[in-house]
Amino acid sequence: MGRPDPEEGQLPAPVKPPDGGWGWIVLLGCFVITGFSYAFPKAVSVYFKELMKDFHVGYSDTAWISSIMLAMLYGTGPVCSIMVNQFGCRPVMLIGGLLASAGMILASFTTNIIELYLTAGVLTGLGMALNFQPSLIMLGTYFDKRRPLANGLAAAGSPVFLSSLSPLGQVLLEKFGWRGGFLIMGGLLLNCCTCGAVMRPLDMGMKRKMGKAQDKYEAKEMLPIGGKSEEGISTTDGTKKGKKAKKKPKKGKKLLDFSIFSNRGFIIYTISKFILVLGLFVPPILLVNYAKDTGVPDTEAAFLLSIIGFIDIFARPACGMVAGLKWVRPHVAYLFSFSMLFNGLTDICSARASNYTGLVIFCVFFGISYGMVGALQFEVLMAIVGSQKFSSAIGLVLLIEAFAVLIGPPSAGRLVDALKNYEVIFYLAGSEVVLSALFLGVASYCCLNRGKKEPPAENNPPVGGGSDTEEAESDVQEAEEHSSDNHQPAHSTDNAVVVANEEANHVAEEQRGEGGGCPAGDGEVLARDGCNADQMVERDSF
Repeated sequence: MGRPDPEEGQLPAPVKPPDGGWGWIVLLGCFVITGFSYAFPKAVSVYFKELMKDFHVGYSDTAWISSIMLAMLYGTGPVCSIMVNQFGCRPVMLIGGLLASAGMILASFTTNIIELYLTAGVLTGLGMALNFQPSLIMLGTYFDKRRPLANGLAAAGSPVFLSSLSPLGQVLLEKFGWRGGFLIMGGLLLNCCTCGAVMRPLDMGMKRKMGKAQDKYEAKEMLPIGGKSEEGISTTDGTKKGKKAKKKPKKGKKLLDFSIFSNRGFIIYTISKFILVLGLFVPPILLVNYAKDTGVPDTEAAFLLSIIGFIDIFARPACGMVAGLKWVRPHVAYLFSFSMLFNGLTDICSARASNYTGLVIFCVFFGISYGMVGALQFEVLMAIVGSQKFSSAIGLVLLIEAFAVLIGPPSAGRLVDALKNYEVIFYLAGSEVVLSALFLGVASYCCLNRGKKEPPAENNPPVGGGSDTEEAESDVQEAEEHSSDNHQPAHSTDNAVVVANEEANHVAEEQRGEGGGCPAGDGEVLARDGCNADQMVERDSF
């Protein structure tokens, strides 16, 4: 199918995700970035005991280092979205890698806790944020049908790095002290620049040239030979120009798209994630010191995080494969809700663990549930808003979650200092996670039922399914450019043309059978101009 040429002031036509090729290299880079972004704030907790001795501060003061890192990772989401939309993913990631490394190197020379907040917390956190968000955007650009699996594999970077950085941090602490450990960690973060360098954008220009040639070839194959062919070509070009003229007023590039707040599914997701983050990161951050306070040796206490990471390594890709199944993907929101419920109940049931064996059992189940949450969280968001609005959506979601990050772990650390009891903290964190799971499941179910009862209207957006997304409109309009005049299947030796013709004929058959509409049922989402089941089927969950 032909794609319209972007005019000045218009966004280029979206390129179909290759679901492979260079995308696997992009996936590897995203794997490393995700590992550093999520594992690093937890791994630095190994140094907290020494920092408390050197700076004469309490645990709640040192816990702010991890919290500030996570808050910067989340809170700078809108800024990162604007930078990505303005400059692209690769330059932003290169700058982020330099900032993350510089923050840890400068932190090794600090003399008080405030300087640590500014260097290891703010600067390193900002650098990781400028790497993390663009890497997810690029992953969604390169993968569509295999996106759940790709998200699961990329999310596996977090446990892999957690199981590596935590023991490494303990070794560096024993041999070089916390200052030497911070310096070496800063050098490791320079690998983020390498990952940013491989984030090659899809070649828009080549795709547009192929599309123009393909348009004319399709017209010659589908229309009678002679003057009518030329007439068909000119008609096709005229139709494209007319559609470009109609699209021109609303195709101006937005640095941050706030229209996603009109999406009911996005609102439900954002509220549930806010509640989730209040308690999700508390157990792994407190785990090492909790084990040390119960008499567990330092090396074995640090190994507990490695157990979580090892289980998490397998849980995330496995959950990604399950989420990609045809009968699961349309209902991935409920799978996400179940994973959060599993995680919260694990915290509550393990609150009384008082020996090393009990802590190991807790780590096993926590690793499974935590891996499920990590593999599904961004897949659900992509399913709700679509790839075209994902850059804005993730920035706004991370900003809202930043407030929860600033509240959760520091409050837990202050309660530990005041009560000297970790059991209450685990109960509290688990209850918050369970509440978020129940809210997401119940709210999604109610909205889904309401959407089914309402009669399908041409101008009504789908319930929580990324209403009126640019991605859906572009794909539908492209399909209709040739389906209205081409009712006979074309035969060609060119594989790309055959695939394009089959898609056009499929849309034309649906329009003739249903009067130009789409069947409203499970696993399908209504759009204004037609059906795009490949990219939008999973959004029906909301």
